[in-house]
Amino acid sequence: METVRSGDLGGLAVLFERHHRPLFNYFVHLNGNRELSEDLVQDVFMRMLKYRQTFKPDRPFAAWMYQIARNAQADSLQKRKFEVGLGDKEFASEHAMDENLTRKQEISILRRAMARLPLEKRELLVLSRFQNMKYEHIAEILGCEPGTVKVRVFRAMRALEQAYFAVAEERRDAANGN
Repeated sequence: METVRSGDLGGLAVLFERHHRPLFNYFVHLNGNRELSEDLVQDVFMRMLKYRQTFKPDRPFAAWMYQIARNAQADSLQKRKFEVGLGDKEFASEHAMDENLTRKQEISILRRAMARLPLEKRELLVLSRFQNMKYEHIAEILGCEPGTVKVRVFRAMRALEQAYFAVAEERRDAANGN
């Protein structure tokens, strides 16, 4: 990013190759929409180019990039406020063909449970569990202390657990005709 910051715009292609997949996965886990996620990834890289002078070499690149990603997600959400909110079906619609039925059901329940979480909790789980970011980097993105991130992730995991069991119970009741 330092070379891009100093004017070598060709370096952005290297950054894109390295980081577009994790960014795409971040957005898909947040919004459940692959097309929107592709658009958001493009938006992030356009913003990285536009705001390249704000990058600080003494700070982790990933934290800076995900801060831009958060802003892009928030802006997109504002633009789409009039649209239908995130639905359980969006998160539960994609499954790998080779997974066994039980695994598919667990993934479906997890996606539906994730969809029920507020965006802030979902984002924390995506960054910490799916993107494997360190709490220190997440803290930089969120503008808080790593200890605060740890507590928030713990609470988000508990909320996910409760949502998971609620979705599983609803599924059982529906299967039993209740």
